[in-house]
Amino acid sequence: MFKYFIIFYFVFTSLSFHAQELNCQVTVNSSQLQGTDLKQITDQMQKVIYEFMNNRRWTKDEFAIQEKIDCSLFLSLEQRPATDQFAGSLQIQSRRPTFKSSHFSTLFNWDDKDIAFQFQQFTQLDFNINNFQSNLTSILAYYAYVILAIDYDTYSPLGGTLYWQQAQLTVQNAQSSGEPGWLSNEKTVRNRYWLVENAVQPLFKGIRDCNYAYHRNGLDIMNEKVDEGRANIIKALDLLKPVQAARPASFNMQIFFNAKVDEIVNIFKGALPEEKTAIVETLTLLDPANTTKYLKITGG
Repeated sequence: MFKYFIIFYFVFTSLSFHAQELNCQVTVNSSQLQGTDLKQITDQMQKVIYEFMNNRRWTKDEFAIQEKIDCSLFLSLEQRPATDQFAGSLQIQSRRPTFKSSHFSTLFNWDDKDIAFQFQQFTQLDFNINNFQSNLTSILAYYAYVILAIDYDTYSPLGGTLYWQQAQLTVQNAQSSGEPGWLSNEKTVRNRYWLVENAVQPLFKGIRDCNYAYHRNGLDIMNEKVDEGRANIIKALDLLKPVQAARPASFNMQIFFNAKVDEIVNIFKGALPEEKTAIVETLTLLDPANTTKYLKITGG
């Protein structure tokens, strides 16, 4: 009996301290398509994407099971130009826990509409950071690195730099693929190229600084020091003002507020009147597209 206990303990601790980084839920939806083989292919696609995201080691760091990053992928298949070709959109979300709280804070929430790839039944997904192998694995790896980059940025100043660089290398390797979403000169500047290109530029450093200050100095202390945490969030959001002044309505600012708008409104509904007035003024400057939501803070 003692021998089996030792074996169980070894397996349990190995899993606990050497777990992969992502806890990624994957859904593939093909309701817009038709085909007798569609369910079988969709089920297989969902399975291999899940395994690719969750079983691969993306960093050299050790993650305990409870430290895995919660994220999700919702792949909507909307076109099937050929038997093994698919196109559609990919909704990506990630979140992090708040210290000493049951609250989870959304970090990333984006719908990538430039998804096109080849997939055959029983396809095995593989990825090499040094070269382009397939569009599907490059897209998945790219978003794995972005999820890691943003998450690490919230725990230490500029902590996600390595993973922004790896996402950028993935973009560079895909330049000659001819697939959408990877190029600087496409019809939209809201694509995979510009998300990571902006993130590594000094001009946009304020967003990454804000992500750290917002979470570590703000959210993570609010369970014990509500007023101080809220005041620190105001200071954190002020770090975005130079970015807004230099690049109004930039893609990366949109990404930040896509994740944060509802949370910010809930945080400041209970603020002091003078705080409410100040934060609404700041938010309508930084994110005018969501002004109607921010006015709810002051009862507007």
